[in-house]
Amino acid sequence: MEFGIYPGGITGDDEGGLATGPADDPAEILAALRDLQGDGPFLVRGYCGFTDPGRPRTETPQDVERYAGDGRRLDIVVQYQSDSGDVPGYLEFVRGVLHRHGPAIATLQITEEPNVAGIATLDGYYPDVRRALVEGVVAARAEADRLGLDDLRVGFNTTPMFGPAAGFLGDLTEFGGRAFVDALGYVGLDFFPDVFMPAPDPGAATAGLLAMHRDLMTAAGIPAAVPLHVTENGWPTGPGRTPERQAEVLGAVLDAVVGESGALGIGAYLHFALRDADSSKDGLFHRFGLLYDDYGRKPAFDVFRRAVRTVRTPG
Repeated sequence: MEFGIYPGGITGDDEGGLATGPADDPAEILAALRDLQGDGPFLVRGYCGFTDPGRPRTETPQDVERYAGDGRRLDIVVQYQSDSGDVPGYLEFVRGVLHRHGPAIATLQITEEPNVAGIATLDGYYPDVRRALVEGVVAARAEADRLGLDDLRVGFNTTPMFGPAAGFLGDLTEFGGRAFVDALGYVGLDFFPDVFMPAPDPGAATAGLLAMHRDLMTAAGIPAAVPLHVTENGWPTGPGRTPERQAEVLGAVLDAVVGESGALGIGAYLHFALRDADSSKDGLFHRFGLLYDDYGRKPAFDVFRRAVRTVRTPG
């Protein structure tokens, strides 16, 4: 299993806005990444967004490639946020990201939570997102091969899907066919047990969500050889949410992820996020960090750090 983290200080909220705070300190971020990473490889997650002309394009953290090197490679999310449904423009943007970052990229995620409609910070809000996803995966794989980036993995993610929404993966594979399935290097899942609804046993909730997602992948015709990645997971501190409880939840989630990694083909776990957006704010989305916004450590930082080392040196 690989591990990684989003190191930026900007977080999307559930109302289409952004939780922001103090500017990133690259030196502090690098020091924390090196400590988490230890002697092995590590993924650094970054987000960049395609939008229509006249709308600002977001990138967080800024200049993400400065955090690559010494065993760290990038996990880049290319968001699709075109009100006009400009899929051809998005495909060119995806190709440009590959040219820009090249061998520094380990994993390239096409769209962000495309199954979630109604929230403007997430890609499911925008027209033709399924077409952008399917064509984006195929185009990214073809461009990566053309550039000789043979070990780069292209994928996409969703949130947990229940009821009628569970057909989302099947809709994608039906639309994209064999070319889409063959281009997939992983399928991701964003999930946050005990954050948006209570989960008395976050470990059991994690194991259940991961098993369900693998079942949905299988039902959609995605082979077992395609890894399942945890692309976002976290638990915020704040009023009624102690740092000690954050550490407990993270430990339970990591135990479940690692414990199920063989049976479910889990290839990576990425935490959201390295530091708080703003530790002075009480809002749910401001305090997901393993660090405070001044880079002081919460207990969960050491929980994650130990997990990375334990998996690399079992027993």
